[in-house]
Amino acid sequence: MHDFTILVVPGAFAASVASTLDILASAATVSERLGLAAPRWRVCGPQPGPVALGHGLQLHVQPIEQSAEDPSCWVIPGIGVSDINLLESRLAEPWTVPFLSALSDHIANGKEIAASCSAVFLLHAAGLLDGRRVTTSWWLAPHLQMLAPGCRVDPDFMVLADHPLTTAGAAFAQTDLMLHLLRRRLSPEIAHAVGKALLLDRRQLQSPFVIPAVLVQGNALISRLIAEIEKSLPELTSVKTLATSVGMSERTLSRHVHKATGHSTRQLIQRVQLHKARALLESGEHSVEAVSALVGYQDPTALRRLMRRLLNATPRQLRQR
Repeated sequence: MHDFTILVVPGAFAASVASTLDILASAATVSERLGLAAPRWRVCGPQPGPVALGHGLQLHVQPIEQSAEDPSCWVIPGIGVSDINLLESRLAEPWTVPFLSALSDHIANGKEIAASCSAVFLLHAAGLLDGRRVTTSWWLAPHLQMLAPGCRVDPDFMVLADHPLTTAGAAFAQTDLMLHLLRRRLSPEIAHAVGKALLLDRRQLQSPFVIPAVLVQGNALISRLIAEIEKSLPELTSVKTLATSVGMSERTLSRHVHKATGHSTRQLIQRVQLHKARALLESGEHSVEAVSALVGYQDPTALRRLMRRLLNATPRQLRQR
């Protein structure tokens, strides 16, 4: 019996697939040294034989064998897309029909599935996200929330577990996902040893990597709001002022902002402040007090709290990067 079934789909992000297999191989090595049971896994795909990954790489996979007796957690690395149009095209390919059915059946049999980055959209296509709290690549999160209003998409987190699903953020969050699965399904000792051996930090948040202007995906309204927020600094604009500037009520504006970004208008303002503050701190040209004033905070303590909550870092740590 297997602990994990790695599902590799055509065009999968090669680094995510490779890191998954390398982490499992490392786990097998360290578990032997620790005197613990080693992970058992198999690599499967929609069709048996060689499957093409990104950049011309190939990997031989077994067919997916469904069984109510299969206890393994199915793990789907990112499907290797760079924009929403390509994502939608990939989800319409012929292999997806039986693949999505297999995902649904595995959950119906009381088993678990884990996915990262764009692969979380496969869970949506299989009808598995309603009522769930999930994450995905931060720049894809608004699109997933639009497609799946019945779930809560939280792009701030690197990994979110909502049994029987576990989801992870952007492509290299696959490493965080695998450490989480090793920790939970095997032992914390194995996960810790693998992290040490491969120099993998335990990261909890995606929010430090979010770029507000990229998050909006060309949304004219949100782009305008971000520009107005940036222009207002250090005299920080208000939600009411932003709503008036675009001819909307605060409530209507909030609906539009949440639909496009997954955040409230106030949270959008904070992320613009935080993005500028981070850039100023990393330049090393300003004190924390000066940066706080430049982004609209009279009290540096408020900026420190925001950074701790959204970046899991202090101003001093950012200045050292």
